[in-house]
Amino acid sequence: MPDQTLIPPSPSQADYEAAEQAAAASLDPSRDPLDLFAEWIAEAVKSEPNDPNAMTLATVDADGAPDGRIVLLKALDARGFSFFTNLNSAKGQELAANPRAALVFHWKSLHRQVRVRGAIERVSDAEADAYFATRSRVSRLGAWASDQSKTLSEPALLRGRLEAIQQRFEGIEPPRPPHWSGYRLIPQVIEFWRDGAFRLHERLVFERAAEGSPWSARRLFP
Repeated sequence: MPDQTLIPPSPSQADYEAAEQAAAASLDPSRDPLDLFAEWIAEAVKSEPNDPNAMTLATVDADGAPDGRIVLLKALDARGFSFFTNLNSAKGQELAANPRAALVFHWKSLHRQVRVRGAIERVSDAEADAYFATRSRVSRLGAWASDQSKTLSEPALLRGRLEAIQQRFEGIEPPRPPHWSGYRLIPQVIEFWRDGAFRLHERLVFERAAEGSPWSARRLFP
């Protein structure tokens, strides 16, 4: 039977008061949300012990059933949020069936969260090639060896495939596999959440009708 004591208790009065004192000024609705996000993730890089660029990617399959997993943000610009994967993976198939997704960033050290929703597009071959070239050699070889999300009967099978791929590309740089690329989420909604004392959290959501349209902002009850 699970031990109930493993569940953390609610924050105490002292915890809330300390958090309230540490909070900065209210979020500014006149900001560009992508600029604000860039500032927040830069702060997370300094405070998070690992993977400040980790994000939950939520998708739905062809039947509308939801799915989610942690992936790493690898590029951020005015167009949106980019990540890379095997196109034949579960997420790749789900994005092919329904090219819309949601992202969630949670930085525990900062008591902050960002939620993003929008349409998905494939990155260009040049972008995919450029990122693939930055990966370690074994990671690049692994992209050739792994049938991501498919059933693996035994670990030895993957090791054997990796050894075969190593021999295939011995002495040369492994190119990007045709089944490996990236996606960009073009944000339509971005919500910033900051922990507030006594669970009176601050929430500021930015929305736009389409890519290139102006952003509007509104505050939400916690």
